[in-house]
Amino acid sequence: MTGKLYAISTGPGASDLITVRASRVLATLDVVYAPAGRKGGDSLALSIVREYLGEHTQVCCRHFPMSADSAEKEEVWDAVAAELQSDVESGKRVGFITLGDAMLFSTWVFLLKRLQNPDWLEIIPGVTSFSAIASRSATPLAMETQSLAVISCTAPEAEIRRALEQHDSLVLMKVYGRFARIKCLLQEANLLDCALMMAEATLPGEQCWRELSAINDENPLPYFSTILINKQWGRERK
Repeated sequence: MTGKLYAISTGPGASDLITVRASRVLATLDVVYAPAGRKGGDSLALSIVREYLGEHTQVCCRHFPMSADSAEKEEVWDAVAAELQSDVESGKRVGFITLGDAMLFSTWVFLLKRLQNPDWLEIIPGVTSFSAIASRSATPLAMETQSLAVISCTAPEAEIRRALEQHDSLVLMKVYGRFARIKCLLQEANLLDCALMMAEATLPGEQCWRELSAINDENPLPYFSTILINKQWGRERK
């Protein structure tokens, strides 16, 4: 088989934070698949990489539903995986782009499960949103013997509480729509003063909050909002 599939991580948002390897591969693609949050909507991942695409590259946007309907999601994952494989089998150089890193909380993983890691696949890593936030806010993710946990705020409260208790540093992802609940958990754990939140890191709309207690729980947050906690660093900096 002469075709090739690349799962390309686009990084946190700024177009100059993709890797050199990703930029070189993007320039050679015959077709690139980009995820869109809604049907007919824009793709943030595509906006990040557009300047690196060759003139001949065909762009295919695919909507991945965010609903709780598992059957609907499975149908889309099956269909897109089949498209990717078909293009590779026809000899094309194909890319699937995804925000952050392809192997962290990414739609790509569900496609990988269906494709089964064939020898015509290469996965290109990228800068994660939380490493970008750590740099932008000058907050260490972990130091010396500290443990670091990456937690989705969709997890059960008991698991989040346990992570807050057991780990020295934490990344709380998928905060959108769940901030009020997470804020209460941080207050219970006496960690509000050790936490900061950033939204849309490295993008023009970037916002950073270092006093989570002052945030109005009723105001909607940007979708890409993440909380960093480093217990030692946060307490020493106060």
